[in-house]
Amino acid sequence: MVNERPRQFFGASRFGGAGPSRPQASGSTLSAGSPSASRANKLGLGLGKGAAGLGKGKGGLKRHIKIQRDTIYGVTKGDIRRLARRGGVKRISATIYDDVRQVLKERLARILRDCCAVVESSGRKTVSVTDVVFTLRRLGNPIYGFEPAFLNHR
Repeated sequence: MVNERPRQFFGASRFGGAGPSRPQASGSTLSAGSPSASRANKLGLGLGKGAAGLGKGKGGLKRHIKIQRDTIYGVTKGDIRRLARRGGVKRISATIYDDVRQVLKERLARILRDCCAVVESSGRKTVSVTDVVFTLRRLGNPIYGFEPAFLNHR
């Protein structure tokens, strides 16, 4: 039969058929006939963690709480240390990391603002590499290797 329950679940079937009965333990405090026995106990199922439901009781479970924080903290302390090492820095103060994140966020905001202006003025919706290169050259910080003289030569 399609709607048959697996063998590990004893008790009455929820589909109307009589299932095999579960043998009762001798030290059981709740019997299947008592009004305080829950449906889960009657079926032989444990309550599990979600039995009380969300938001019920004092210590109700809360699932997947999303902690909102600034995404600039995705740039980790190790990332900043690696960039500093590449720049030749030997020792880094502990108070530097938040300042570096703030400066990085401001620079990215300035570059993206100008890139969006270039894209909107050309009537497109997609930012391309040439838009970023153009913006950086306009701001006075060109990226080497993206000049037209180097694009066709290998």
